[in-house]
Amino acid sequence: MVIDHKAIEEAAARTGSRVRCTPTIEVEAGGLGSVPVTLKLELTQHTGSFKPRGAFNKILASKVPAAGVIAASGGNHGAAVAYAARELGHRAEIYVPQTTPPFKLKRLEQYGAHVVAVGSAYAQAFIASQERAEETGALVVHAYDQEEVLAGQGTLARELEQQAPALETVYVAVGGGGLIGGIAAWYAGRARVIGVEPQSCPTLARAVEAGRPVDVEVGGIAADSLGARRIGDLAFAIAQQHVAGVVLVSDAEILAAQRLLWDRLRVLAEPGGATALAGWLRSKHGAEERGAVVVCGGNVDPARFAL
Repeated sequence: MVIDHKAIEEAAARTGSRVRCTPTIEVEAGGLGSVPVTLKLELTQHTGSFKPRGAFNKILASKVPAAGVIAASGGNHGAAVAYAARELGHRAEIYVPQTTPPFKLKRLEQYGAHVVAVGSAYAQAFIASQERAEETGALVVHAYDQEEVLAGQGTLARELEQQAPALETVYVAVGGGGLIGGIAAWYAGRARVIGVEPQSCPTLARAVEAGRPVDVEVGGIAADSLGARRIGDLAFAIAQQHVAGVVLVSDAEILAAQRLLWDRLRVLAEPGGATALAGWLRSKHGAEERGAVVVCGGNVDPARFAL
């Protein structure tokens, strides 16, 4: 399978109304930086992040065994798989790190998934989920390194181009690379796609330096959603062709972007969801540049965010 316009169009047709067409908002100059910017509010998607796009596409494109589906996740992907499985009538088993925030665990259980907490990082939960999948034969829905998942995430870019057809630059947060892979595959050079990563989770930046995906240490405030240990092979191959650059931002910059979204727009994003905006704010822009930022997740506990 080639992840291209055709694959993304097929994913859009396959998922249909099961995923929301999320809104955009045009923010004037001075609202979020010195130049206007379009925000794609993907945090209003089912389960609070972009992840259902890929989860639905993978499950709908596959023959699901009686054992159902299985996934490893820092929280957002697991919620999406659990939600999609419930909507489609399948059993879901989700492996998460023991560091997953309690409110995300609660969401998983609310969607009817069987949840198993293993290890201190996503990589350990993933290994455990793979072992379990071999035992049960369940369909593996990978968080970011499956063709159907990337094609599903690419439907966000297809939608964004319809909503804002003249964009020149799109800023996207990067964890394992599923979202930026799908977006970059859709635009394929017709707009500059910029990856934004926390300095403490630099999977794409380090892969670009090494010329191949490599393991990195992960940590920081956005690790629960952007804490993959290495960029996915599929996403990296696309990034080499169609991602124009990578911006690294600090936890302090992510928190500032998160606060700015709330203060100016009353949009409550999780740290990973605010990371792309942190990259936009750090970068220099021409006065006439038409740019967009994907606010990709809103699964933050309001009680822990000082409003």
